[in-house]
Amino acid sequence: MIGELPKALDVNGKTYAINSDFRNILTIFEAFNDSDLTNEEKAFVCIMRLYRTEIPSADIEEAIRKAYWFCDGGDMPKTKPEKVKTLDWKHDEQIIFPAISKTAGVVDIRELPYMHWWTFLGCFGEIGEGLFSTVMHIRQKKAQGKSLDKWEKEFYNKNKELVKLITPEEQAEIDETEAVLKELI
Repeated sequence: MIGELPKALDVNGKTYAINSDFRNILTIFEAFNDSDLTNEEKAFVCIMRLYRTEIPSADIEEAIRKAYWFCDGGDMPKTKPEKVKTLDWKHDEQIIFPAISKTAGVVDIRELPYMHWWTFLGCFGEIGEGLFSTVMHIRQKKAQGKSLDKWEKEFYNKNKELVKLITPEEQAEIDETEAVLKELI
C-alpha cells in the first residue's frame, strides 16, 4: 500500500518480520565497511541483524537480495554512486545526527525509541544548509577535482579532520601505531 513503511519482507512467498530501526541498519553498514569481513560474512551479519527469525537455507539468497533492497531504500530513485567515497556513517556521525534531527524537528533522533530506516533516509535526503552540507559539498568538489572557492579553502584548512575521510589503509596504519604504543605503555 502507498505510504506504508515495511516492517516485514516477503521472501519466496513467506513473510519475515524485520528490525527496521535506523540504528540497526547503520550497524549493518558498519559490517559492510569492515575490511576484515568477507562478502559472505557481511551478508550473514545483514541477515542475522535484519530478520527477526531464522531464515531457512533455501531462502537465504532471496533474503539477502530483499535485505539489500531494504537497506538501499527500496524502490527510491537512485543517483549514480560517487566513484570516490564522500560519506562515512561512522566518521560523520557527529555531523549527520544533528542535521537529520533538525530535518526531523526533534532535539536528537538518537533519543527516539524508534525511527524507521526509510524515515531516516527521507530526513537525510532533506538536509539543507549547515555543517553537514558544507562538508559534503567540499568533499564532492575535491572528489571531482574541482577548485575550492576561497571560503571553502578556509573552511577546509580549519576543519581538515572533519572534512578528510580516512581510507581503510590509513586507518590500518593508525590502528597498528596505536597497538604498538599500547604495548610500550
